[in-house]
Amino acid sequence: MAPSHILVGVIARPHGIRGELCLDWHAESPELLDGPLWLRLGSRPLRPVRASGWRMHKGRPLLRLEGVADRNAAEALRGAELLVAREDLPAAADDEFYVEDMLGCAILLEDGRRLGTLDHVEFPAGQPLWSIHTDDDREILFPAQPRFIAAFDTDAPSITIAPPEGLLDIYLKD
Repeated sequence: MAPSHILVGVIARPHGIRGELCLDWHAESPELLDGPLWLRLGSRPLRPVRASGWRMHKGRPLLRLEGVADRNAAEALRGAELLVAREDLPAAADDEFYVEDMLGCAILLEDGRRLGTLDHVEFPAGQPLWSIHTDDDREILFPAQPRFIAAFDTDAPSITIAPPEGLLDIYLKD
């Protein structure tokens, strides 16, 4: 079952003293900040939030939320996830997928061997890094660049990868 809300960003830190929030942004367009937003802080339930404005700064969105008026209030939101309801998102193109829809997919190698499942995705330095949980309980950190992704099979569901030479040797050596 597809999740009802899709992660679009994470509050990285406060910006300045007036409550602006610097975002680690995972969506293609910051214009999603103009619509309905949801906030998840830790294990607390989702709650609706309303943006009072946003702007780009050094390639990242800075967000102002209603009710967040100073640095202390902004600091309290550090690490919170910003989500958008699935029905408020544009449809993904034929060759695109939302990260949440890929979680749990089988990860296969080009020769058809099963490597494990996609456990979660991180975005260090803005680049997607997949955490693949192998069938023998190991973790492989995979640079999810288009040149290393061979195919998606939405029916299976599975993802076939072509890892860079030597990557699997680092993680799978005994």
